[in-house]
Amino acid sequence: MKRKKDRVRIGFWIVLALFGVIFFAVLELSKNTLLGWALALTLFVSYILLEIKVIKRKKLGIRLLAWCGFFVCIAVSFLISQPPYQRVPAVDNKNPAVTDVVSVTEGDLTGVYNEDKSVEVYAGIPYAKPPVGELRWKEPQEPEKWDGVLACDAFAPMSMQSRNSELMNSLTAIVGYNNYKISLTDNYREAVSEDSLYLNIWKPAGDIKDAPVLVFIHGGYLTSGQPSFSEYRGESLAKKGIIVVNFAYRLGVFGYMADEELAAESESGTTGNYGLLDQIQALKWVQKNIGYFGGDAGKVTIAGESAGSSSVNALCVSPLAKGLFRYAIGESSGITPKNPYHTFRTLEEALESCKQTKQEFGAENITDLRSIPAEKLVQTKAGNSAMTVDGYAITEQPYLTYEKGNNNEQALLNGYNSHEANVFSLFQKVDRDTYHETLMRMFGLYAYEVEEILPFYARDLDYSYIVEMGGEAKGTYDYVLGGTWFGYSHKKWSDYVAAQGKPVFFYYFNKDNRSLRANHGGEMPYAYGNLDRHAWLYDKSDYALSETMMDYWVNFVTTGDPNGGNLPYWERYNENNQILELNDSPRMMDDPYNPLYYIIDKAQNAQ
Repeated sequence: MKRKKDRVRIGFWIVLALFGVIFFAVLELSKNTLLGWALALTLFVSYILLEIKVIKRKKLGIRLLAWCGFFVCIAVSFLISQPPYQRVPAVDNKNPAVTDVVSVTEGDLTGVYNEDKSVEVYAGIPYAKPPVGELRWKEPQEPEKWDGVLACDAFAPMSMQSRNSELMNSLTAIVGYNNYKISLTDNYREAVSEDSLYLNIWKPAGDIKDAPVLVFIHGGYLTSGQPSFSEYRGESLAKKGIIVVNFAYRLGVFGYMADEELAAESESGTTGNYGLLDQIQALKWVQKNIGYFGGDAGKVTIAGESAGSSSVNALCVSPLAKGLFRYAIGESSGITPKNPYHTFRTLEEALESCKQTKQEFGAENITDLRSIPAEKLVQTKAGNSAMTVDGYAITEQPYLTYEKGNNNEQALLNGYNSHEANVFSLFQKVDRDTYHETLMRMFGLYAYEVEEILPFYARDLDYSYIVEMGGEAKGTYDYVLGGTWFGYSHKKWSDYVAAQGKPVFFYYFNKDNRSLRANHGGEMPYAYGNLDRHAWLYDKSDYALSETMMDYWVNFVTTGDPNGGNLPYWERYNENNQILELNDSPRMMDDPYNPLYYIIDKAQNAQ
């Protein structure tokens, strides 16, 4: 009997220890405040002392009651220590020095310096009036003037979007990015708001004049994302002599919902492209004000990744954006195919999506929808992740604008990564039959030609994750999907601009690493110089490639040509249709998807 009791006691202590380890791990991953840690530690110590001195002598019912009480108190400590919402600081260094006052059109403002005072950062500058109340689903309005000096030392809230729990975000960082790090300074949740139309500026410190400007548009499927994301902050590029600007724009149902009633109440007749109109408004603000920061409004380059790259492509065909920039950089997305594969839809599809939203919320009209709180409306199940031809911001299918030569970019740097599609199909198992069925949906009868050059067993699954569903055809499926959704978009974009005699520089990022590898978004920390934010994931070869890519990007922003200095020579795509492989030793090469592009062209033309 005594041995049995001893085993029970040992089991109890083991269970309590395991529970403690798990609970404190959840506190960390959920970014709970230090209050939660203090309360939990106090509760654990108190319970252990009570168990040793008092509870163990009590009857089973009393002990179970004490155990339940302990769990209730632990749960309460977790709930009352949830991380608060707050704005993200503009720089990582504590108590940063404040810049001199800068006077812009709307008023006076100050920024902050980075740690070594080589870069000035101005975060949270309003570029439009808050699109709330009656301004929800209207074209962006000019920002209001302010009195006094506006302290621009923190990023404004990200645009309204559905958010995962901090626990889920942390697990994603661990499993997907491998970049999670324990910290006592990040115990908060980034603020989210419908009032989000603000921009951020990184400039070389001191008095500069006529500096080239890079305006970056974040990605996120037009439904998520934020300009504060560490992987594309502009500090490193600013150290190389250019000014970097990024901004938030309306997303999802707030940015891309279309409705006939909205078109009727608009003076321009527009609907469905409010997020794109925000981007144009931000570029107009840059034209008026970047000179106050030492920038040259005539030397603006727009850049974007994923949905941000699709947005760059849209700005290149928008008559409203003409004259607001000169060069374009597109990374891993575009809308130049005759039938774009993502981030673009017909107006009819957009209008139908709004009808679904109205039905979902029992709304009769736009007035009813405007009365719904943003936190509730953002949960709509109707898809609003695509731009459309509204006759105003986008007047026709984008490829037609390119065929007519009416696009806006004077030079183009663009490309894609070798494993673009892998992260989008993690939860999909693909066997031989599934592979064939998917190809039939994508290519129709031309699927058989795809299977001739890429049978289901042609490619191994190069990358694997804990949540990867796999399947005998998964490697080939990911390869085909990457070439179709991403590679082909850049192929068409490059072909159109090259045919106009404008400089085109086409890349293929193929660098492996311990974070995002060459998956979708993997090139971002290299091109924008943010490897050091997760330095343990990279080695000397990564930093060397990052320096090369940053120099390419800066040269292109400055002159429209990425070449210069001792950089490996990047040939114009116009010359031989070759692309630059970005890896340890950058080199010119044939696009690996050329045989597939030929079939995609036929499938596209048949639609």
